[in-house]
Amino acid sequence: MKIGCHLSSSGGYLAMAQTAVSIGANVFQFFTRNPRGGAAKPLDLEDVRAFSAYAAENGIGPILAHAPYTLNAAGADERVRAFAEATMLDDLKRLEKTPGALYNFHPGSHVGQGEEAGIELISSMLLRVFDALGGKCETTVLLETMAGKGSEIGGKFAHLRAIIDRTALPLGVCLDTCHVWDAGCDIAEDLDGVLERFDGEIGLERLKAIHLNDSMNVRGARKDRHEKIGKGKIGLDALAGVINHPRLRHLPFYLETPCDLQGYKEEIALLKSLAENA
Repeated sequence: MKIGCHLSSSGGYLAMAQTAVSIGANVFQFFTRNPRGGAAKPLDLEDVRAFSAYAAENGIGPILAHAPYTLNAAGADERVRAFAEATMLDDLKRLEKTPGALYNFHPGSHVGQGEEAGIELISSMLLRVFDALGGKCETTVLLETMAGKGSEIGGKFAHLRAIIDRTALPLGVCLDTCHVWDAGCDIAEDLDGVLERFDGEIGLERLKAIHLNDSMNVRGARKDRHEKIGKGKIGLDALAGVINHPRLRHLPFYLETPCDLQGYKEEIALLKSLAENA
């Protein structure tokens, strides 16, 4: 079973990997820079080399780099869009030093421009970023499923399909259990149905990672508030069904629950105990 959680990147790659092992994780997620934006710290190539060796020795990966929350490719303000583009390009260039990594981002919010305009802005930005990388990217870029709050793009599977179709890029998807629940998907009582719809609209071959989170909200609330595993409205039985589903259990699972390291250690142990092929 590939399972881990979100970790602080302040100590570098090797420190994150060592922390992951200490809590029973074999994958981890981190922000590429301050989640509210700003410049990333200079890349320590010696740390990257040490991490790569340690990860190989301990079976760690794939790691998931998460773009900052302020990245909004669908923003109405040109400066906001320019920041998103520059940040993503810089992130992907840096991630070339850690082969096999995944890069996840929230597609963005159209802030009143409309879904069509938002989808077009996101798609065109992705095309420019890939073009600046020479038409190929060593890192798999993932669109995240969203809760659909406000003017978010990604609260419907069709939004992600439209971005994939318009770019014709090898994009993947990260499914967030809290987000799809809050968007109205009944993963507790009809997980098979949700996956069939995902497969029909996007394609399960595009699903590369899962954010495993419970939700503080009732299904369809469109609020996006994560809860600890088994303490929310989705529930432990439903999340156990996610990690054991034959179409999902091969994927890496990343916890983003409101926990400290000890809490993550306990959640990882709990989920491993429920996994049929841990």
